[in-house]
Amino acid sequence: MTLSSTFNRNSTADQVLEGKNLSGKIAMVTGANGGIGYETARSLAAAGALVILACRNPTLGEDAISSIRRDHPDAQVELVSLDLADPASIQACLEDIAQREHIPHLDILICNAGSMSTKYLLTDQGIERTVAVCHLGHFMLTKGLLDTILKAPAPRIVMVSSESHRYPLRLNFDNLLVAKKQNRITAFNAYGQAKLCNALMSLELQQRYGSQGLTACAVHPGALVTTGFGRESWLTQALFTLVSPLTKTPHQGAATSVLCATHDNAEDIAGGYFSHCRAARPSAEAGNTDVAKKLWDFSEHHLHNYANV
Repeated sequence: MTLSSTFNRNSTADQVLEGKNLSGKIAMVTGANGGIGYETARSLAAAGALVILACRNPTLGEDAISSIRRDHPDAQVELVSLDLADPASIQACLEDIAQREHIPHLDILICNAGSMSTKYLLTDQGIERTVAVCHLGHFMLTKGLLDTILKAPAPRIVMVSSESHRYPLRLNFDNLLVAKKQNRITAFNAYGQAKLCNALMSLELQQRYGSQGLTACAVHPGALVTTGFGRESWLTQALFTLVSPLTKTPHQGAATSVLCATHDNAEDIAGGYFSHCRAARPSAEAGNTDVAKKLWDFSEHHLHNYANV
């Protein structure tokens, strides 16, 4: 798997899409009301795609749509409510999309939404919130959308992972859902596990559905200070401020997701991991197809409990 790209860590989403016409394409971006999710959705819409912004907060989602339309009056953008920590919200989102007759298929799904808290938080289903939002919620959403995705001529799924996927070195299936608080489980441990799950999920999607035309991959968007992660912690914010000269803007952070979602040659993307608009080497665990299958089976087993259906 290779990706010959003239783009780099400083490239923006608009630069990646310059000259591309995405008219007729339908895309969905989770967590699209701000940060890199917003820039991902905006740039795709600016290039002509119909973009569904999946947002937890409908008010912020409507604000994002208004902002996109101010910059791009002809943009085709619409909103769907989605809280990835709430299975009922995910199910409602799936039903909403299914009822939209002008959405016969989905060409691009970008699983961008994320969560990390320095506090130990559980969902109503008793799952640590970071893992629930970043992995299990996206797993439920993607499975529910698969029929619609596979109807597209050349569908793409982009999982927004992170270099944090390298820690832990191994996925801890015994406490993957982090349902029991342990001294060794910190916010960054949970986030690392969740981002490793994102990379593994893209790998298994490619293995399972590549023969049906699907192309899936995982990306590292770059170090960002505008994600809102750790916003309740003055120490985390201080650290982010300290390293801010080394970080990307949201516009730059969206570039790798957009590149992988629209690159012409699907073979360059399939099953890969990308960073700074280029192919990168994931951790050994993230590239392990046996672990990827085990995670898929594990997630399916727990999905009925998570969804409470």
